[in-house]
Amino acid sequence: MKKYIADIITSVRIAGAIALLFIKPLTPAFFIVYTVCGISDAIDGFVARRLGTVSTFGSKLDSIADLSFYAAMLYKLLPEVFRLLPLWVLIYAGAVILMRLMVYIVTAILFRHFSSLHTWLNKITGAGVFLVPFAMMLPSPWFTYYALAVITVGLAGTIYEIIVHIRTKQ
Repeated sequence: MKKYIADIITSVRIAGAIALLFIKPLTPAFFIVYTVCGISDAIDGFVARRLGTVSTFGSKLDSIADLSFYAAMLYKLLPEVFRLLPLWVLIYAGAVILMRLMVYIVTAILFRHFSSLHTWLNKITGAGVFLVPFAMMLPSPWFTYYALAVITVGLAGTIYEIIVHIRTKQ
């Protein structure tokens, strides 16, 4: 049983992502399922390493769970984000996302594999993005300020990653 605990935790995220598709965004039920998904994302890898049960299957399952959770999150929350944020903030976010995608593509070409650095700036950005639904509950214009802060940290993380990739040979 110990061998499967991390995979079960990861599977909870997949089930939660599917459930999110049927729950109205920004409701108590949405926040509960969303939070459980986030907790599973935060602890599954830690549990696998701690129990010594890291596996190729678990890594692939984690990627599938991440993709399904992010897809469900985007599907449910993007309409709300577009409704709440000014166009110029959305353009800024789009530019940073485009830069991030370009870094992924260029490093994949240069190093012949996908590369994403686990820097503190990227972790802070990830946490900030995860907290977006909660920040949406802030009164206007506080959500805009929050979004600007997260996007700016994401930009700093992207620039830092570009510098690291330029300086490395592998």
